[in-house]
Amino acid sequence: MKHGKEEACRTQGDFPFTGGIRYERAVTMEKDELTGKAEAILFAGGEPVALDRMAQVLGVRTYAVEEAVARLQEKYNTPHSGVHLLLLGDSAQFCTNPAYIEPVREVLDLKRNTPLSQAAMEVLAVVAYNQPVTKAFVEQVRGVDCSGVVGSLVQKGLLEERGRLELPGRPLLYGTTENFLRCFQLASIDQLPPAPGQDEEGGEEEGDGDSSGEDDGEPEQTRLMET
Repeated sequence: MKHGKEEACRTQGDFPFTGGIRYERAVTMEKDELTGKAEAILFAGGEPVALDRMAQVLGVRTYAVEEAVARLQEKYNTPHSGVHLLLLGDSAQFCTNPAYIEPVREVLDLKRNTPLSQAAMEVLAVVAYNQPVTKAFVEQVRGVDCSGVVGSLVQKGLLEERGRLELPGRPLLYGTTENFLRCFQLASIDQLPPAPGQDEEGGEEEGDGDSSGEDDGEPEQTRLMET
């Protein structure tokens, strides 16, 4: 009865899209068909594809696409699968299984990315746990100029501008990107592990910027970002 009531609700207009064709597609599309279409879209897309955009095109609700993505993850995200399906916030993307990256690099002659420096990891940690933040905030936490590091992380697509702070000079705000989530295998920023002693660090950052607080706090954040 509950299922029939839900179907009736859909046909009575409680569906976000209009038009007879889309109503029909929403009601009749089988799970396997929807999963196959989602798989084809994600494979062809290459870049992260927004789940709500897929839902709009396929004429279904977003939760149906989320369920299809979950089925695909169950299919692909195994230790011996060559590709994995990542959730990146409200988007999804196929990527290479990290376990097989070396033969992929060798066959396709891909250049190895230069590892991030310790300074870059520290800046990423400060931004990730406090975003959106200004460059001045990052510099206050680290105690050194961060202009070059922040600019490099923006070029690498790990940080992005998030508007401006409504203060004199209107400084830029920075936050992490989808590329950051992909690189650190996170579905969302909420999956970051809690930073030990983060409350104490926050008090020190708002205070006089004592260097002893920076020495105690930053390495902990950096190690968390690397795990």
